[in-house]
Amino acid sequence: MVDVGAKPLTVRSATASARVTLSRAAFEALAADSLAKGDALGVARLAGICAAKRTADLIPLCHAVALSAVAVGAVLHPASASVTLTATASTPPSATGVEMEALTAVSVAALALHDMTKALSPGTVIGPVRLEGKRGGAGGEWVREGEGVGAWRRG
Repeated sequence: MVDVGAKPLTVRSATASARVTLSRAAFEALAADSLAKGDALGVARLAGICAAKRTADLIPLCHAVALSAVAVGAVLHPASASVTLTATASTPPSATGVEMEALTAVSVAALALHDMTKALSPGTVIGPVRLEGKRGGAGGEWVREGEGVGAWRRG
């Protein structure tokens, strides 16, 4: 692991997103809350929150971070039969960021949504999964401005 002991303690947060594209039948059942397995979006939110709390157990060199909040949300896009999931993780003053916690939360939320809808949508596509922004630490605030690796600017 990288030694973060000398880094300044600052409040940190990060937001990540994942796109989940479903079959039309699965999307319509999701939107109508009529899936056989139940409340898929509720399960996805809970799975994401639980995953954020276990990030250091899943990612070998990731620091264990005390989280102050994790929020997972969903926006349905009827035209494309897709869902955009977002996860925001934040921490009290810490020496390391929470990007991995936000990315883990949104990734597991997407997997849970796939699990809840797979009977109607075995060909579900997950992606992109990406970091949307982060705040805190010496680097300050960074936000995504478009597509691609270089589409970042300081806030």
